Amino acid sequence: MITERPVSNSAGQPPVRTVTGAPTVPRRDVRAVVSAYVALTKPRIVELLLVTTVPAMMLAEGGLPSLWLMAVVLVGGSLAAGAASVLNCYIDRDIDQLMRRTKRRPLPTHTVSPRNALVFGLVLAAVSVTLLALFTNMLAAGLTLAAIAYYDLVYTLWLKRTTPQNTFWGGACGAAPVLIGWAAVTGSLAPAAWALFAVVFFWQMPHFYPLAMKYKADYARAGIPMLPVVASSRRVNAEIIGFAWLTLLSSLAVWPLGMSAIYGVTALLAGGVFVYEAHKLCRQVARGGAVRPMRLFHWSYVYLTILFAAVAVDALV
Repeated sequence: MITERPVSNSAGQPPVRTVTGAPTVPRRDVRAVVSAYVALTKPRIVELLLVTTVPAMMLAEGGLPSLWLMAVVLVGGSLAAGAASVLNCYIDRDIDQLMRRTKRRPLPTHTVSPRNALVFGLVLAAVSVTLLALFTNMLAAGLTLAAIAYYDLVYTLWLKRTTPQNTFWGGACGAAPVLIGWAAVTGSLAPAAWALFAVVFFWQMPHFYPLAMKYKADYARAGIPMLPVVASSRRVNAEIIGFAWLTLLSSLAVWPLGMSAIYGVTALLAGGVFVYEAHKLCRQVARGGAVRPMRLFHWSYVYLTILFAAVAVDALV
């Protein structure tokens, strides 16, 4: 407790206050630390993963799953995604300080210590897996643990730093929430679950390569062999277009697996725009003029949200 008492001043000056007791941390400092820990979890990624998980659960249920099950999966999935991101920040702290895009993250700015970040990430991972194991089933919990381990130990620690195909091989992590949500409902994995998994898996290349194009110099400075850093523009264009088409075809492959025309027409139209935007970006790159890679990057978020919203609506009708 802090107490204040006035002290008389012989020079006639205003009383001087002295403070006794234990000091407190200013509120703004507490908020800054809390914000830093939240930032380590990369909330935007958590949000994206949940966008794909809930519709997959609804499709697996053939309607709306129990609110309790949805709450458990959403909380457990959020903690798992957050854990993977925190551990990613811990492992990448050496390169994050070299990149303009990431140098303001909590570890490069020393807002959070590496040890605390590591403990925080491991605790989140343990809680998420335990939660799913206790209240869903072991398949969902096992897939969650595998996704965290693969993202941090295989992708972040190894693939990201050694091969330009890191985005492709790391794509399984981003698509895993579809399988986890489906498994939480049914305790198994059906063809429709794997078809949705393929959509998110292929989507990640035309989603991420534009970002890597924009921050090409950053990745080069950090020594990370992202495809736009080490490959020709022609090669990057080919992969963006190819995987955009694979995303569209995978989304259409879900249609005959019990989906109605609501989903099918949405997948065709939204996927068509996605492919068009991919071709448009690649034409800009090929011509050597002004390039706007972030247009495709941002549209890819919109596309995935629209597609999985259609999955949810289709499951309810």
